[in-house]
Amino acid sequence: MQALWMVLGALIFATMGVCVKFASAWFSSAELVFYRGLIGIVFLWILARQRGVTLATRYPGMHAWRSLIGVVSLGAWFYAIAHMPLATAMTLNYMSSVWIAAFLVGGALLAWVPVPGRDGRTQRPPLQGPLVLTVLVGFGGVVLMLKPTVEGSQGFAGMLGLLSGLTAAFAYMQVVALSRIGEPESRTVFYFAVGSAVAGGLGTLVGPSTPFDAWTWGHAAWLLPVGLLAALGQLCMTRAYATAKTESGTLLVANLQYSGIVFAAMYSVLLFGDRIDATGWLGMALIVASGIAATVLRQRSLPKAPAEEH
Repeated sequence: MQALWMVLGALIFATMGVCVKFASAWFSSAELVFYRGLIGIVFLWILARQRGVTLATRYPGMHAWRSLIGVVSLGAWFYAIAHMPLATAMTLNYMSSVWIAAFLVGGALLAWVPVPGRDGRTQRPPLQGPLVLTVLVGFGGVVLMLKPTVEGSQGFAGMLGLLSGLTAAFAYMQVVALSRIGEPESRTVFYFAVGSAVAGGLGTLVGPSTPFDAWTWGHAAWLLPVGLLAALGQLCMTRAYATAKTESGTLLVANLQYSGIVFAAMYSVLLFGDRIDATGWLGMALIVASGIAATVLRQRSLPKAPAEEH
């Protein structure tokens, strides 16, 4: 059952990307972040009350840091969705697992003290070879994807797409830290929604904003599913991890999140008429393969993973 929850969550996030792409024709990325957070606040507050979960926290600093890096990731991702093919933007955001593998490699190398083995040779840090290969394959996939699809102004969007995956990795590790100290998932997601509303609101005040008139209100209908689908997607992924009682079950759930790239590619081709050639498909496949490999390898280094958030 946990596999179905994860696939459903991935489908919901891909569908949210469709709504973001339609809404981005009328609203800036800052506005989308603001409304996504505002709608999420209301939805999660109601959910927390129904579940009897208090929203008061003893770790405001940790939530503030998680919200900050999460908002940066969200804003960069929304910008990439607005200016790139949906499948490309979605895949770059899912690079977070590859970035985490890169962090593990760098951290192990920095902390490693050479120790001679029994045969007199210096032992290598564990898993460095496979992890390094995973990272290289992942970034090779990025090169293959961006080369056929990024043209002109899309180059900047591609860099922001990579930034969204990088900061999503930091946010993911902060969510792991919050879960280890006992913070409920609904509380963590609620404060992320608060951070999104505050940061998006500030960005809207200092940047261009869309005036609401009779014509704009019709397009504003896209904002509601953006917020609701984001919250529902997180709940589905949370349920998937909660019902995965074994290590193999958790690993299956973590890898099934990449089905979101398949859904995004289908939407990209069918709804927006995007053309993805063989090189682009190969790049996507390499990124998915490297992400799965990184997830398998990092199981030895990280605790049971909560839902990655968008």
